[in-house]
Amino acid sequence: MRTLFTLTLAAVVALGGCAAAAPPAPATVPQLTVQVLATLPHDPAAFTEGLEFAGDTLYEGTGLVGESSVRAGAPGQPPAVRVDLPAPLFGEGITVTGPTLWQLTWQNGVAIERDARTLAELRRVTYDGEGWGLCHAGGRLVMSNGSDRLTFRDPATFTVTGEVTVHFGSQTFDQLNELECSGGAVYANVWQTDRILRIDPATGEVTGQITAAGLLTPAQAAAADVLNGIAAIPGTDEFLITGKYWPTMFRVKFVPAS
Repeated sequence: MRTLFTLTLAAVVALGGCAAAAPPAPATVPQLTVQVLATLPHDPAAFTEGLEFAGDTLYEGTGLVGESSVRAGAPGQPPAVRVDLPAPLFGEGITVTGPTLWQLTWQNGVAIERDARTLAELRRVTYDGEGWGLCHAGGRLVMSNGSDRLTFRDPATFTVTGEVTVHFGSQTFDQLNELECSGGAVYANVWQTDRILRIDPATGEVTGQITAAGLLTPAQAAAADVLNGIAAIPGTDEFLITGKYWPTMFRVKFVPAS
């Protein structure tokens, strides 16, 4: 019996040692928040689908059938140029690639290439599936369609050149909406939330999750729709963010959450 007791005690000690060496808990997505630096007026009738700077010009694409448009001008000012989309087109994300601008449509399967200065239509190309967000970096377009994938396209032909699944570990993230390419990362608004994901486009890995809650007053929020619109301010580490029917744009920095 003494021998059996000794062996049992040794086994308990060994098991305790195994428990102490258990692997650490899985890593979580780094959390960030917004530091508001300034506010600018925004058209509260704009159903914002795309927002992007090119030089000093802020471009905005808006949606809804019969109300869709693309606009360009100084931030916080009425647009200097505006072109409306005829029904049944529903405008979505936009991006400027040098002298031209690409504008997506939601379920119409059409991308419109425009002159970036005049916003005049140059041509249309077709694509499969829905169009949500659009940005460009590294000589390619990056497009979302509401799923958990980012699709890469040739900026001249609009043909698909690749895709990645947006993930952190085994978790995937869908409802990816308006996009902004900046600093080697893709920033994606997550539809119907106050979150923006920072994504490595090479791997699809989420490298940060930004919470932008509480920017509007309760009265403003009651008349507004979801967060959707993010534009990197050239030459800075700052962004403009806004949303559908928001009366305000916010100039912000993304900083670690405390």
